Amino acid sequence: MSRKLLRGARVITMTPGRPDAEHLDILVDGDRIAAVDENIEAPDAEVVDFSGRIVIPGLVNAHLHTWQTALRSVGADWTLMQYLTHLHGECVGHYTPSDMHISNLAGALNQLNCGTTTLGDWCHNALSPEHADAAVEGLAHAGIRAVFLHGTPYRSPDTPHPLTEIDRLLDGPVRDHALLTLGMALQGPQYSSPDTALADFRAGAERGLVVSMHQSGGEPSPGWEAVRAAGLFSPLTNIVHGIDLPDDWIKTLVEAGVTFTSTPENELGQGHGTPITGSLLRLDAAPSLGTDIDTAVPGKLLTAARIALAHQRSLDHAQHRQTTGMHANTASVTAKQALTWATVEGAKALGLADRVGRIEVGMQADLVAVDARALNLWPAHDPVATALHADIANIEAVMVAGTWRKRDHALLTSRLDEVKNRLRESGERLLRSIEPAGNQG
Repeated sequence: MSRKLLRGARVITMTPGRPDAEHLDILVDGDRIAAVDENIEAPDAEVVDFSGRIVIPGLVNAHLHTWQTALRSVGADWTLMQYLTHLHGECVGHYTPSDMHISNLAGALNQLNCGTTTLGDWCHNALSPEHADAAVEGLAHAGIRAVFLHGTPYRSPDTPHPLTEIDRLLDGPVRDHALLTLGMALQGPQYSSPDTALADFRAGAERGLVVSMHQSGGEPSPGWEAVRAAGLFSPLTNIVHGIDLPDDWIKTLVEAGVTFTSTPENELGQGHGTPITGSLLRLDAAPSLGTDIDTAVPGKLLTAARIALAHQRSLDHAQHRQTTGMHANTASVTAKQALTWATVEGAKALGLADRVGRIEVGMQADLVAVDARALNLWPAHDPVATALHADIANIEAVMVAGTWRKRDHALLTSRLDEVKNRLRESGERLLRSIEPAGNQG
């Protein structure tokens, strides 16, 4: 049936002005949400009883280098410099299109399993058109919604983004898949000459694409001022990490509508610096979230949300004690805010706020059912906190554009063992290119 009626759950719509959680039915018609209300009658719909569950919008992982999935955990003890040396310096050139395909397929399936329905795939290893096409097909085969952020390995600051590839992808490989859109994974003003940064930003603006870039430590380079003077910062600009950007720069960027994506577990663990969550909150803005690299951290967005929340609370508690000599009476950041970062803010960062991130009539039917009956969540006194505390075992069902991708705690994917075997073979071969250096103590 194309119409599905989800009954009995407590629903967290993430819609401003509504209660945090409500007992609501959700009617899905095709790929969209047709109704959200109490006691919906739809005799022609398939009824799914979600009593004891909490239904949330699909999570949005706004920043993941999915092409690294086959190398899971090899960099768990790497610093940022070791990661750049071993992976980007030694390994990237050994990737084949087949490696790109299996990492993106398996990585996207894992995201679905974890409750992520929309992925910002920051693919800065598109060595050739064949590599890019294979990565796109991996996402498409998984059935996830994704923004394919096309990028290349690190190159000269004077080398602009390859626009022939952007236009080729727009005209075919990305356009052919309803769940995929295209963006540009730029080197950005921090790692480009001013002229190159301007050319790349203008190219993105002319095509109406999200342009995303890393900024991880250090004062802004001259390229930032060039882009600001040209008025090219906009809501289609996404900055990943943003660490060490001065407060006046963050204010300027927020006022221009720029979005920020924090990857807190990796930022703290590898040595990027302190996540900018607090700087954004002080400006009434907020981060979106990503998990960054499976080579170093697990790809669980709810874990990233909890780490971001706990880290910011820790900083705020310490500041309060230093200022007043007393412990704070209330938390500075709430669980609801953290869940917003993993849904609403992620949709905004990827240019999809009109389609996903909230449960509303007319939005895409991207939904996640959390089994709140499980021992680690029961009793679910606070539905928002319960959803935030969920782990993979609690993600019972995942729907993307009205199609189930996970039901009864299992991915609806055939030949998963074959996918795992291909991923292992790819990882073992790629690991040989970095193993001598990577295994040094």
